[in-house]
Amino acid sequence: MTDSKPTLPRRLWLQCAGLLLLLAVGFLLLREAGHRLQETLYPIRYADLVEEAAATYDVPISLVYAVIHTESEFDPDAVSSAEAKGLMQLTDETYHWALHRAGLAEEYAPEDLLDPAINIRYGVYVLSLLREQFPHTETLLAAYNAGQGHVREWLADPACSADGKTLSTIPYPETETYIKRVLSAREQYQSLYDLE
Repeated sequence: MTDSKPTLPRRLWLQCAGLLLLLAVGFLLLREAGHRLQETLYPIRYADLVEEAAATYDVPISLVYAVIHTESEFDPDAVSSAEAKGLMQLTDETYHWALHRAGLAEEYAPEDLLDPAINIRYGVYVLSLLREQFPHTETLLAAYNAGQGHVREWLADPACSADGKTLSTIPYPETETYIKRVLSAREQYQSLYDLE
């Protein structure tokens, strides 16, 4: 007659296996919760508008989402202290410049910038226009934040640029912080959603 009672080593082994299983399940649940939290912090909104504009103007989707996230956190009614408006925080002056560059003679109204379709379309268009002048992403973002004139001055200054194409120093701390925030957000969008 055999004893059906598990021996101490077998009982200990079963308890360890159960504990490891609980730990594995807990880890997976925490990882999933972390992923969902990241998706909440870095959402995908206005996907059709972003994808269309990004394709039209050949701008990486991850960069567009990162700019929107950094500029307005997806608030279409956002207005900054500098009167930049909408999702991509365009000023009336920048919007007017983009309309003229697009060859559009139509009237424009400042409130148009609060329309997500218009704001995204022209915000992405502005990114593409700036990229023609400033092909390096960091320099492009500096121009989007501080303006083309400032970036041209910085690129011409040996204290800010050794090669006249990239910035080694950014005189505006706000712009330097802005670039870091956009690039960090872009990494998150690329990682979370496998975007270009």
